[in-house]
Amino acid sequence: RLRGAPVTIRFVTNTTKECKRDLLERLTKLGFDIAENEIFTSLTAARNLLEQKQVRPLLLVDDKALPDFAGIATGDPNAVVVGLAPEHFHYEMMNRAFR
Repeated sequence: RLRGAPVTIRFVTNTTKECKRDLLERLTKLGFDIAENEIFTSLTAARNLLEQKQVRPLLLVDDKALPDFAGIATGDPNAVVVGLAPEHFHYEMMNRAFR
């Protein structure tokens, strides 16, 4: 019924562990009729903010989330994006983030 209604449909999640492509694949396998542009994640919001502010982030996110930041300049970072990525939370990386 929602598809027939005059409304915009979005699937919203706060996950930071996977990119939209992987999330789309998982939802499609569960039987959802969904397009990638209908998914809005916290990573989507982070990317939008990075583009708006024109900053270069140090990405402390799970490796599976990195495709959502394709094309974003990350050299000489002047911002930090933090997601659920325990493998990246170690002294060396935290030191880089604080600097």
